[in-house]
Amino acid sequence: MMRLRAGPMLAAVALAGLAFAQAPPAIAQRALLLEIDGIIGPPIADYIVHELGAAKPDQVQLIIVRLNTPGGLDTSMRQIISAILASPVPVVTYVAPNGARAASAGTYIAYASAIAAMAPGTNIGAATPVQLGGNPLLPSDQDQKKEQKQQEAKPGEPADAETRKAVNDAIAYIRSLAALNNRNADWAAEAVRSAASLPASEALSLHVIDTIADDVPDLLRKIDGRTVMVAGKPQDLATADLDVVAVPPDWRTELLLLVTNPNVAFILLLIGVYGLIFEFLNPGAVAPGLIGAISLLVALYALAFVPINYAGAALVLLGVALMVAEAHIGAFGALGVGGIAAFVIGSLMMFPTRAPGFTLSRGIVAGAAIGSAALLLLVLAALLRSRRRPVVTGSEALIGAEGETVSWQDGEGRVRVKGEIWLARSDVPLAAGSRVKIVGRDGLVLRVEGIQPV
Repeated sequence: MMRLRAGPMLAAVALAGLAFAQAPPAIAQRALLLEIDGIIGPPIADYIVHELGAAKPDQVQLIIVRLNTPGGLDTSMRQIISAILASPVPVVTYVAPNGARAASAGTYIAYASAIAAMAPGTNIGAATPVQLGGNPLLPSDQDQKKEQKQQEAKPGEPADAETRKAVNDAIAYIRSLAALNNRNADWAAEAVRSAASLPASEALSLHVIDTIADDVPDLLRKIDGRTVMVAGKPQDLATADLDVVAVPPDWRTELLLLVTNPNVAFILLLIGVYGLIFEFLNPGAVAPGLIGAISLLVALYALAFVPINYAGAALVLLGVALMVAEAHIGAFGALGVGGIAAFVIGSLMMFPTRAPGFTLSRGIVAGAAIGSAALLLLVLAALLRSRRRPVVTGSEALIGAEGETVSWQDGEGRVRVKGEIWLARSDVPLAAGSRVKIVGRDGLVLRVEGIQPV
């Protein structure tokens, strides 16, 4: 009886196992929440691109990029957009929290996403590209040149050909992104051409964005059931019951964000330059040279990813060199004043003010200039004090010194001065063991005179 019953039980277990093996795997009901808060540069681009590339459709149903940015670099923006367009998982750009903005590069990222959403009290736009780089003309000369070219250019178009080229390229790019998700291409072109910007309510009415949501759960409810284009294919969203998993930037990204901050990069550059100068002037100190070399290398790495004006950077280094030269040459302050002026002007020129998020704090410039000037004054004061001190080496140090005769005969002999034996002459007779005073020197022979005992 037991054997007859075992047969059906084994068959049932085998069928259940086969059914379980053939059943489709459960789809993970979760959404990833990524964060862009600040300027868009290489560290943020690496973070977003890595997370988008690691997301798999069977593990993640939606990716939300919570965005608050003043803009950033074109290369980093295009890397993020390329990753969004290639992602097999639908991407939602959510401009939040209240008071956030999607300016400049953020506008392009929102247009590239399958869903563009905004929180109340946010704005989007101002997507005009800014050409970075040094211009040797003074601001007044720039304005005059622009006015002259603007008179020659067509109304509504940028004055110079280089700017027109950049603007037209940006307009074509954002129009292509608008066409992918059926958004307002005309307003997008206006945001590029004339830096137009919209609050959330107007952006929704003009079909710049798809929805306004108070928070992430509200966003998931409002986009549930929509059909979006993902990697060129339509896909229905089922987002109402998704679990949101926040994936913040890791420590490496946070460190790179800190290092590539213009203020931090500028301070590291100064520490590196001053550390190496101190090491060269005091060989063997080790610590200043080690700290300076590390700081300088990190600063150079950061400056490679930050738009800078190389003429300004050269002026900063020239200013430091002039202040160091003043401390050694002693040009009565001329080199020092010139060095401080070059340092301040170069610091203001080094980071372009037109680049959002990449400007240098005036407080940092003022503090660095005051610190460098104070260091220069301390060095100059030390040099002046050293010049007032009596000479303690060389022939001048022997004049006026006292000694003792070791041997003496016929107006010549040997004297001991400061532990050394010297040949000496005198116009008066002296005896061995008598005290003498040095009054002159002829080569290697001292002229002495006797000291009368008190």
